[in-house]
Amino acid sequence: MTRVLPEGVEVGQVDLWFQDEARVGQQGTLTRLWAPKGSRPRVVRQQQFVSAYLFGAVCPARDEAVGLVMPWVNTAAMQRHLEEIAAAVPEGRHAVVVADRAGWHLTPQLKLPANLSLLPLPAASPELNPAEQVWEQLRQNDLSNRCYSDYEDIVEACCKAWNTFVDTASAVQKLCSRTWAVLDS
Repeated sequence: MTRVLPEGVEVGQVDLWFQDEARVGQQGTLTRLWAPKGSRPRVVRQQQFVSAYLFGAVCPARDEAVGLVMPWVNTAAMQRHLEEIAAAVPEGRHAVVVADRAGWHLTPQLKLPANLSLLPLPAASPELNPAEQVWEQLRQNDLSNRCYSDYEDIVEACCKAWNTFVDTASAVQKLCSRTWAVLDS
Protein backbone atom coordinates (compact mmCIF):
# COMPACT_ATOMS: atom_id res chain seq x y z
CA MET A 1 0.00 0.00 0.00
CA THR A 2 1.26 3.50 -0.86
CA ARG A 3 1.94 5.76 2.10
CA VAL A 4 -0.02 9.01 1.81
CA LEU A 5 1.37 10.76 4.89
CA PRO A 6 4.94 12.04 5.04
CA GLU A 7 7.31 10.56 7.61
CA GLY A 8 6.69 11.88 11.12
CA VAL A 9 3.03 12.84 10.57
CA GLU A 10 0.59 10.94 12.79
CA VAL A 11 -3.08 10.33 11.98
CA GLY A 12 -4.15 12.57 14.89
CA GLN A 13 -2.51 15.53 13.12
CA VAL A 14 -4.36 15.00 9.84
CA ASP A 15 -7.36 16.81 8.39
CA LEU A 16 -9.24 15.25 5.46
CA TRP A 17 -10.19 17.71 2.71
CA PHE A 18 -12.28 17.00 -0.40
CA GLN A 19 -11.48 19.02 -3.53
CA ASP A 20 -13.24 19.50 -6.85
CA GLU A 21 -14.12 22.17 -9.39
CA ALA A 22 -17.29 23.11 -11.27
CA ARG A 23 -17.85 25.05 -14.48
CA VAL A 24 -20.34 27.89 -14.20
CA GLY A 25 -21.30 29.83 -17.28
CA GLN A 26 -23.69 31.17 -19.80
CA GLN A 27 -24.66 27.71 -21.00
CA GLY A 28 -25.50 26.75 -17.46
CA THR A 29 -27.55 24.10 -15.78
CA LEU A 30 -31.32 23.85 -15.82
CA THR A 31 -32.90 22.66 -12.59
CA ARG A 32 -36.38 22.01 -11.28
CA LEU A 33 -38.40 24.95 -10.05
CA TRP A 34 -41.71 25.54 -8.32
CA ALA A 35 -44.63 26.45 -10.56
CA PRO A 36 -48.44 26.28 -10.34
CA LYS A 37 -49.84 22.84 -11.10
CA GLY A 38 -50.62 22.42 -14.78
CA SER A 39 -48.35 25.28 -15.89
CA ARG A 40 -45.23 24.96 -18.03
CA PRO A 41 -42.70 27.50 -16.73
CA ARG A 42 -40.22 28.87 -19.23
CA VAL A 43 -36.54 29.23 -18.44
CA VAL A 44 -34.12 31.13 -20.65
CA ARG A 45 -31.08 29.19 -21.83
CA GLN A 46 -28.18 31.25 -23.12
CA GLN A 47 -26.28 30.35 -26.28
CA GLN A 48 -23.01 32.16 -25.45
CA PHE A 49 -19.97 30.25 -24.22
CA VAL A 50 -18.39 32.43 -21.49
CA SER A 51 -17.69 30.52 -18.28
CA ALA A 52 -15.58 30.43 -15.11
CA TYR A 53 -14.49 27.58 -12.88
CA LEU A 54 -15.21 27.42 -9.18
CA PHE A 55 -12.50 25.49 -7.34
CA GLY A 56 -13.64 24.35 -3.92
CA ALA A 57 -12.29 22.27 -1.06
CA VAL A 58 -14.13 21.30 2.11
CA CYS A 59 -12.97 19.89 5.43
CA PRO A 60 -16.12 18.51 7.12
CA ALA A 61 -14.39 17.67 10.42
CA ARG A 62 -13.32 21.31 10.89
CA ASP A 63 -16.38 22.80 9.13
CA GLU A 64 -14.09 24.81 6.84
CA ALA A 65 -13.94 25.48 3.12
CA VAL A 66 -11.65 27.21 0.65
CA GLY A 67 -12.83 28.42 -2.75
CA LEU A 68 -11.37 30.20 -5.76
CA VAL A 69 -12.93 31.33 -9.03
CA MET A 70 -10.55 30.84 -11.95
CA PRO A 71 -10.86 31.42 -15.70
CA TRP A 72 -9.49 27.95 -16.59
CA VAL A 73 -8.92 24.49 -15.18
CA ASN A 74 -5.27 23.61 -15.57
CA THR A 75 -2.16 22.86 -13.55
CA ALA A 76 -1.53 26.52 -12.68
CA ALA A 77 -5.08 26.94 -11.34
CA MET A 78 -4.79 23.71 -9.33
CA GLN A 79 -1.44 24.86 -7.92
CA ARG A 80 -3.01 28.12 -6.76
CA HIS A 81 -5.91 26.23 -5.18
CA LEU A 82 -3.56 23.87 -3.32
CA GLU A 83 -1.68 26.90 -1.96
CA GLU A 84 -4.97 28.33 -0.65
CA ILE A 85 -5.86 25.03 1.01
CA ALA A 86 -2.38 24.84 2.57
CA ALA A 87 -2.81 28.35 3.98
CA ALA A 88 -6.05 27.23 5.69
CA VAL A 89 -4.39 24.26 7.43
CA PRO A 90 -3.44 25.19 11.02
CA GLU A 91 0.19 25.12 12.11
CA GLY A 92 1.28 21.63 13.14
CA ARG A 93 -1.44 19.86 11.12
CA HIS A 94 -1.35 18.07 7.77
CA ALA A 95 -4.10 17.95 5.12
CA VAL A 96 -4.84 14.96 2.94
CA VAL A 97 -6.65 16.37 -0.09
CA VAL A 98 -8.96 13.85 -1.78
CA ALA A 99 -9.40 14.66 -5.48
CA ASP A 100 -10.59 12.93 -8.62
CA ARG A 101 -8.18 11.79 -11.31
CA ALA A 102 -8.29 14.85 -13.57
CA GLY A 103 -4.95 15.38 -15.29
CA TRP A 104 -4.27 18.67 -13.53
CA HIS A 105 -4.84 17.02 -10.11
CA LEU A 106 -2.20 14.34 -10.49
CA THR A 107 0.44 15.89 -12.72
CA PRO A 108 4.03 15.71 -11.43
CA GLN A 109 4.28 19.42 -12.32
CA LEU A 110 2.37 20.26 -9.12
CA LYS A 111 4.58 21.41 -6.26
CA LEU A 112 2.75 20.22 -3.19
CA PRO A 113 3.05 22.44 -0.11
CA ALA A 114 4.78 20.65 2.78
CA ASN A 115 1.55 20.41 4.79
CA LEU A 116 -0.47 18.72 2.01
CA SER A 117 -0.71 15.26 0.47
CA LEU A 118 -2.94 14.22 -2.43
CA LEU A 119 -5.12 11.12 -2.34
CA PRO A 120 -6.76 10.29 -5.68
CA LEU A 121 -10.24 8.79 -5.73
CA PRO A 122 -10.82 5.56 -7.61
CA ALA A 123 -11.59 6.15 -11.29
CA ALA A 124 -15.18 7.03 -12.21
CA SER A 125 -16.40 7.44 -8.62
CA PRO A 126 -17.68 11.00 -8.14
CA GLU A 127 -20.18 9.74 -5.55
CA LEU A 128 -17.24 9.35 -3.13
CA ASN A 129 -16.47 13.07 -3.24
CA PRO A 130 -18.72 15.15 -0.94
CA ALA A 131 -17.68 18.28 -2.86
CA GLU A 132 -20.06 17.09 -5.59
CA GLN A 133 -22.99 17.77 -3.23
CA VAL A 134 -21.72 21.32 -2.75
CA TRP A 135 -21.95 21.93 -6.51
CA GLU A 136 -25.42 20.40 -6.58
CA GLN A 137 -26.59 22.69 -3.78
CA LEU A 138 -25.00 25.82 -5.28
CA ARG A 139 -26.56 25.11 -8.66
CA GLN A 140 -29.95 24.32 -7.16
CA ASN A 141 -30.05 27.44 -4.97
CA ASP A 142 -28.01 30.08 -6.77
CA LEU A 143 -26.41 29.29 -10.11
CA SER A 144 -29.06 27.62 -12.32
CA ASN A 145 -31.94 28.91 -14.43
CA ARG A 146 -30.35 32.31 -14.94
CA CYS A 147 -28.58 34.44 -17.52
CA TYR A 148 -25.18 36.04 -17.10
CA SER A 149 -24.29 39.25 -18.91
CA ASP A 150 -20.52 38.69 -18.98
CA TYR A 151 -17.56 37.03 -17.26
CA GLU A 152 -17.60 39.47 -14.32
CA ASP A 153 -21.27 38.64 -13.71
CA ILE A 154 -20.41 34.92 -13.58
CA VAL A 155 -17.53 35.52 -11.15
CA GLU A 156 -19.75 37.67 -8.93
CA ALA A 157 -22.48 35.00 -8.87
CA CYS A 158 -19.93 32.28 -8.04
CA CYS A 159 -18.44 34.31 -5.21
CA LYS A 160 -21.84 35.19 -3.79
CA ALA A 161 -23.07 31.56 -3.94
CA TRP A 162 -19.85 30.18 -2.40
CA ASN A 163 -19.73 32.79 0.37
CA THR A 164 -23.41 32.28 1.22
CA PHE A 165 -22.79 28.54 1.53
CA VAL A 166 -19.64 28.74 3.68
CA ASP A 167 -21.03 31.55 5.86
CA THR A 168 -23.99 29.37 6.84
CA ALA A 169 -23.26 27.83 10.25
CA SER A 170 -22.29 24.13 9.99
CA ALA A 171 -23.21 23.96 6.28
CA VAL A 172 -19.98 22.21 5.29
CA GLN A 173 -20.19 19.77 8.17
CA LYS A 174 -23.86 18.92 7.58
CA LEU A 175 -23.62 18.50 3.82
CA CYS A 176 -20.18 16.91 3.46
CA SER A 177 -19.62 14.66 6.50
CA ARG A 178 -19.39 10.94 5.79
CA THR A 179 -19.14 8.17 8.37
CA TRP A 180 -16.49 6.41 6.28
CA ALA A 181 -14.33 9.55 6.10
CA VAL A 182 -13.44 9.97 9.76
CA LEU A 183 -9.82 9.69 10.85
CA ASP A 184 -9.43 8.11 14.28
CA SER A 185 -6.47 9.33 16.32
